Amino acid sequence: MDELASALARIVGSEHVLEGAAISDDLARDEALTVKPMRPDVVVRPESAVQISELLKLAHERKVPVTARGSGTGMSGACVAKQGGVLITFERMRRILEIDTDNHVAVVQPGVTLLELDEATRPHGLTYPILPGEISGSLGGNVATNAGGMQAIKYGVTRHNVLGLEAVLPTGEVLRTGGKLVKTSTGLDLTQLIIGSEGTLAIVSEVTVKLRPRFTQRATLLLPFDSLESVMGAVPPIIASGVDPLVLEYIDMLTMAALTQHTGIELGVPQAIRERALAYLVVVLEGRNGQRVSDDVEETGQLALQLGAIDAFALPPQAGTDLLHAREQAFWVAKKAGASDIIDVVVPRAAMPTYMRQVGAIATEHQTFIAGCGHAGDGNVHLSVFQPDADVRKRVMTAIFRAGMDLGGVISAEHGIGCEKMKYFLELEDPSKIALMRRIKAAFDPNGILNPGTLLG
Repeated sequence: MDELASALARIVGSEHVLEGAAISDDLARDEALTVKPMRPDVVVRPESAVQISELLKLAHERKVPVTARGSGTGMSGACVAKQGGVLITFERMRRILEIDTDNHVAVVQPGVTLLELDEATRPHGLTYPILPGEISGSLGGNVATNAGGMQAIKYGVTRHNVLGLEAVLPTGEVLRTGGKLVKTSTGLDLTQLIIGSEGTLAIVSEVTVKLRPRFTQRATLLLPFDSLESVMGAVPPIIASGVDPLVLEYIDMLTMAALTQHTGIELGVPQAIRERALAYLVVVLEGRNGQRVSDDVEETGQLALQLGAIDAFALPPQAGTDLLHAREQAFWVAKKAGASDIIDVVVPRAAMPTYMRQVGAIATEHQTFIAGCGHAGDGNVHLSVFQPDADVRKRVMTAIFRAGMDLGGVISAEHGIGCEKMKYFLELEDPSKIALMRRIKAAFDPNGILNPGTLLG
């Protein structure tokens, strides 16, 4: 490793190659609950695609594993270093290269965080709308995992908002895909192939993202229901009404109680309703015109009451903001409570009531406590599984994943497969699809140096 570090130093400079005690504990892990931390042997901090290219050429020749790491906010272990390998970080690649207000795009380096991009676009009345719950997350990491978040019901996920990439192949070639274009029908779409590949096909060195108008008027509705099934049943009619919600989140009773206790927020829901409500739907509406938003709130509240809501609460602005912030803290609340694993299965939206009944039956069968919340508007279910017995937990997780897939869903909506869910993915997914993915991986990465042990093993 000393000789490898010396060779890397000749590319990026010795001050940007870290070894031993210079490597912080934070670089050994991400936020996955079940992936064992691994301290990198060597950390390298490049400043350009050219340096990344030289690093990968060296690693390719020596067959050294390479893992790219953004902000480390991922939840699947995809950025955990491999033994005997190199970890690439992007502290020196955090520039916003361009905000193009004519084409409504931004061009950024992979280390730029969502917060930094949001602050830069705000003066232009524009926004990048992908907010997966942690604004310290980097654009490079978001591309790797195809990050989503609460606003996906309106704006989609990362792949719907990335127009082009600069990426470095494991063999050192630098290529550009897409651009400031909203459509293309010219050959295979390499941009979309790289998005969500979890650092196994290429290392992204530049991202061109779509920007949207930044709306100034928002309102939040809190809708308590007496069953989770009623919440799920209300979602399709609300969407069909045409109000175009920004956020449609469900929160079960236990998670809501934990969130409000953890954050100390007061939502003004009477005790009698709290005792009756088994689940809540959170609806956020936005627009340029305050009166139009108010009308949409009134219409949505009335519709929700017709659909079985116990009541409808239009929250004051600060309370609405606090509730969304609390919802973003759901993972930390579950982690503090001792959750054994976190799941982010997605099923067709209309299948959510059926799926949640099946999850309840699985929990009962295996005597496992399962609580959750999720993006009701797009069928993305976030479940916290509390089961300390590893063997029982594996049976529970397998049953939950299989139930979702049988309904037309997939194992992960936005967290990715990484190391954490790989064994389930390889066991449950169609073998012909896995074989095709392996052939694609081999075409991009013939020596298998990029993130081995992630996604495909």
